[in-house]
Amino acid sequence: MKQAQITRTSAAEGDARIKSLIALIDGLTALVAEENAELAKGLPASRLKQVDEKNRLAEVFERTVAECAAGSTSLHVRDRILREQLMERILKLRAAMDENLVRLRAAIEASNRRVEAVMQAIREQIAAVSPYGASGRLAARAVSSGTIRQA
Repeated sequence: MKQAQITRTSAAEGDARIKSLIALIDGLTALVAEENAELAKGLPASRLKQVDEKNRLAEVFERTVAECAAGSTSLHVRDRILREQLMERILKLRAAMDENLVRLRAAIEASNRRVEAVMQAIREQIAAVSPYGASGRLAARAVSSGTIRQA
């Protein structure tokens, strides 16, 4: 009788851990989807408001996965429906993260292009007012000639 009660308690704790993990994955997936939507609008990655919370949830998720891999936490799921829900959520998270990676790379490339355009404009402006040419020598400047009149 005691062994059956321990097994039920252990199964209930395992189910609670799985449900907690599913909730964590759902939260992380929602944040990543929201970030993806903002990146799709062309917002720079540095201006996204989800970054801190996404990083926090990702850290918790990574820690949980590491604990499972190390064997300190067990996620044995006896309930087939609960196991399927967990797998479905993991696949949704993976798809959202794959899209996030593509969108973040595009945002970084766009930011790099913006920075390069600004730097090019600065270089052109400096070159236009610099007394030196590309060789480091004084550049020949156009001289206006005129007459000087004295009274």
